[in-house]
Amino acid sequence: MVDAKHDAPTDGLTDFGYERVPVGDKARRVGAVFSSVARSYDVMNDLMSFGIHRIWKRFAIDLAGVTPGESVLDLAGGTGDLAAAFARQVKSAAGQRNGMVVLADINAQMLAEGRRRLADRGVVGVPIAQANAERLPFASGSFDCITIGFGLRNVTDKNAALRSMYRVLKPGGRLLVLEFSKPLNVGFAKLYDQYSFKLLPLIGKLVAHDADSYRYLAESIRMHPDQATLKGMMETAGFARVQVYNLTGGVVAVHRGYRLD
Repeated sequence: MVDAKHDAPTDGLTDFGYERVPVGDKARRVGAVFSSVARSYDVMNDLMSFGIHRIWKRFAIDLAGVTPGESVLDLAGGTGDLAAAFARQVKSAAGQRNGMVVLADINAQMLAEGRRRLADRGVVGVPIAQANAERLPFASGSFDCITIGFGLRNVTDKNAALRSMYRVLKPGGRLLVLEFSKPLNVGFAKLYDQYSFKLLPLIGKLVAHDADSYRYLAESIRMHPDQATLKGMMETAGFARVQVYNLTGGVVAVHRGYRLD
């Protein structure tokens, strides 16, 4: 069953954190947030998560099971952490089964930062695409694996994005959604709220000189569908064998599903 709350709004309004804003305005405002934080994005991730985001990403990378010769789309790929790892995995030692990794993001500043970070890592041969997750500009059945890390919650029409990802997967391909989710322990959830709404904006103000963007971050996490809801949304979009992996007590979850047809 489609979760209408996260589908295309019918009243012309949608969520931007806790605000209700015109549908056409959300993408612009989300874009402004990420344009503002692009240069400090990785530093802030380390500070906000105490470095644990690297463990979350490594878990998703391992769960993706990418092998030499496969084609991978790293969607909302930002500064290229996942794309860099996949670029190494799709190449065989002998160079005979080289696959392809595409780094895609809707935000030009994030892509510019990603291009720079890939070059710094010595990663070459990764095409970069500015793409809207709701309307992916790729042919049907293009990819063996799609990942979207900490990006789905910023999409206006999440159901449309999931359908678009399903379309561009090859039969047998898999989608992995790495995203903030809902803590499983009530007591821990209260502490997490205190951290999110008091400390995060302060860190943003001191390090990135931008408290508002990190206040939006905390709010967008709370508005994102919980683990069970997102699982149902993926199944409605056509994904099968959807599994949920909770990390750090549910602060983050990885959803993996397959296109079987």
